[in-house]
Amino acid sequence: MKYNFFGNTGLIVSEICFGTMTFGGKGIWEAIGKIQQTEVNDLMKVVVDSGINFIDTANVYSFGESEKLLGQSILDLGLNRDELVIATKVRGRMGEGKNNVGLSRYHIFQSVNESLKRLQLDHIDVLYVHGVDPKTPVEETMRALNDIVQSGKVRYIAVCNWPAWMVMKAQGIAALNGWSKFEGLQYFYSLSGRDIEREVLPMAEDQNLAVMPWSPLAGGFLSGKFTRNNEKAEGSRRASFDFPPINKAKAYDIIDVIAEIGTQYNVSAAQIALAWVRQQKAVTSTIIGAKNAGQLQDNIKSTEINLTPEDLKKIDEVSALPREYPGWMVERQSADRQL
Repeated sequence: MKYNFFGNTGLIVSEICFGTMTFGGKGIWEAIGKIQQTEVNDLMKVVVDSGINFIDTANVYSFGESEKLLGQSILDLGLNRDELVIATKVRGRMGEGKNNVGLSRYHIFQSVNESLKRLQLDHIDVLYVHGVDPKTPVEETMRALNDIVQSGKVRYIAVCNWPAWMVMKAQGIAALNGWSKFEGLQYFYSLSGRDIEREVLPMAEDQNLAVMPWSPLAGGFLSGKFTRNNEKAEGSRRASFDFPPINKAKAYDIIDVIAEIGTQYNVSAAQIALAWVRQQKAVTSTIIGAKNAGQLQDNIKSTEINLTPEDLKKIDEVSALPREYPGWMVERQSADRQL
């Protein structure tokens, strides 16, 4: 296992981050996974034994059950908490109360306290804001995040699913006031979802922000189970929870290419898809989930694959984003500034 610095910080995280969305199985999360404590402990042992030190959860995953199962697993296995980097999130609705949702100061403090109880921890290493709250001023959110860091309950803050302009607005507000800034970004990024290459990844490189791709297999679509002759793949996550949205016709073309490359390496298409994400220069730690130890170990083995420039060229060609404005104009006008 290799390790990277977390953006502009001195924090070191594994190049693979273990995601716990499959823990619990309550409500809409049942289609993703229903893993209970015994199986959770089995997976966590594989995670730690492989050298992964970065664990990702969220308060909304199975409405708190994921955090509970993760926290109990740390205790059951006697894991060294100081050797783990635990990340969770705030924003989603956690109850019927009017203020039990969003990125207000009220909800941020309430959610962190409740997450700590479920996790049975005294601090969270990375707290992500889990999405946009259109009703709360960014200033209020950033002040509250700074104060929660100052309280000692959170070490670092990060952001999921915001547009790039809003992230930079938040960073500017934080810098102006001397507050804690976002250190990392968690966004959907896969061979069939390269949208963040337009604005988010260039911003991350410019600002030296850590990038943690979620759903690098596009909700399992790039796992190898789906083909033109097997569009349903019964028993898979997407069979009952078709998310995130992708261009499936294009995805089948991508699968053809990564399956062919996988044959050359004697590995699965999923491992090739994960290796591609890992080898993108802005990526810090790729988030993988699993329903069983075999699936988890298969995904972890993707770290042993180093795709050649020729492999990367073939994959890039079949998965490239369509050209859009102003990107093509920026490229055109930059031509006279090359040495």
